[in-house]
Amino acid sequence: MKTTTQKLQDSWVHVPENSDFPIQNLPYGIFQTEKRGASVGVAIGEQILVLEEVARLGFFDDLNIDTSVFSSSSLNNFISLGKKNWTAVRQKLTELLDSENDALQSFKTDVLVEMADAEMLLPVEIGDYTDFYSSIEHATNVGTMFRGADNALMPNWKHLPVGYHGRASSIVVSGTDIHRPKGQTLAAEADTPEFGPSKRMDFELEMAFIIGKNTELGETVSTENAEDHIFGMVVFNDWSARDIQKWEYVPLGPFLGKNFASSISPWIVTMDALEPFRVESPTQDPKPLPYLQYEGNKSYDINLSVAIAPENSEETVVCNSNFKYMYWTMAQQLTHHTVNGCNIRVGDMMASGTLSGSTPDSFASMLELSWAGQKEVPLSNGETRKFLRDGDTVVMSAHCQKGDLRVGFGEVRSKLLPSR
Repeated sequence: MKTTTQKLQDSWVHVPENSDFPIQNLPYGIFQTEKRGASVGVAIGEQILVLEEVARLGFFDDLNIDTSVFSSSSLNNFISLGKKNWTAVRQKLTELLDSENDALQSFKTDVLVEMADAEMLLPVEIGDYTDFYSSIEHATNVGTMFRGADNALMPNWKHLPVGYHGRASSIVVSGTDIHRPKGQTLAAEADTPEFGPSKRMDFELEMAFIIGKNTELGETVSTENAEDHIFGMVVFNDWSARDIQKWEYVPLGPFLGKNFASSISPWIVTMDALEPFRVESPTQDPKPLPYLQYEGNKSYDINLSVAIAPENSEETVVCNSNFKYMYWTMAQQLTHHTVNGCNIRVGDMMASGTLSGSTPDSFASMLELSWAGQKEVPLSNGETRKFLRDGDTVVMSAHCQKGDLRVGFGEVRSKLLPSR
């Protein structure tokens, strides 16, 4: 029997081949230009659709929503409209941007801004941030380095999604330079610590999800209902000062080695856009306790990569991984986070933890790639790295691919500067 491939929907806005932002994506962000203050936009090809202008022209009138949310300097107000309205707005935009619909096309000079002419801002006001530790490959690698292969995973690791409360104030958008942090470190064979710039600066390749629905203190979120509380996802670089972290983390966990900065991609890809890329998550053995169990495809096939670009040199890809390797799912993370009655708020961010795969080229941090500094990581300009040097730019990107359908996140790009 002859089979046919359904043609993907096209937009009247030009979308280059292999773009992260076709009409099937339509991620949300906050941007500004020389002529326009901070405003809500949607990415399409190499353009930004200005939702404030779309609303002013009356194209959202039939949705019966408060369109003032599109004039905001963050997405929090829009997200607070709820899942039903997120879906309705996305469906309306898909109709308006369709190649066979010219209703909005006649206003294209009013509603479109070139990405190249815009500055992207932090997309949400982040009240709280939690970082998880949910890749079994990463946790095993780190545990093997420091405790040995026979004691790689802590006894609780396969029973609950381990996490810690991070610092929301130091989460920055792509393009923001990061200064090498200072702190206490303990050199090998030394008896007393010293103070100064970190000598073991690292990245951690992660994804993060944004909370889309408030809960009250004492309320819990079940695994079955968790997705109703998730608006979308971004790429997340959890910068880490490994030597500071090693000296300070016992007994209360990460502190100065982590809280100096985390970087995110500027476009939030919605869960609706990611729906075609659902896959099964890894088998969990032993079976989790009942409150962490649920049915259905639980993860997403998201290709991830990290490149390092030394100053005045080209990029070298040092890691290729995938979000589907994550052992504990987003729903399980959110459920466990709230099981004690901890309340969550719109705009809160929860990061996955380092997303390493099982092969050395998928190790998602310099700590693993260099195996705690024992190996050299080669770069295309002839240099090598064990950890990051001042002047290095770290570039993380993510996309989903299924046949001809590609949905991407863009990139998070940040340069490491010397300590102040």
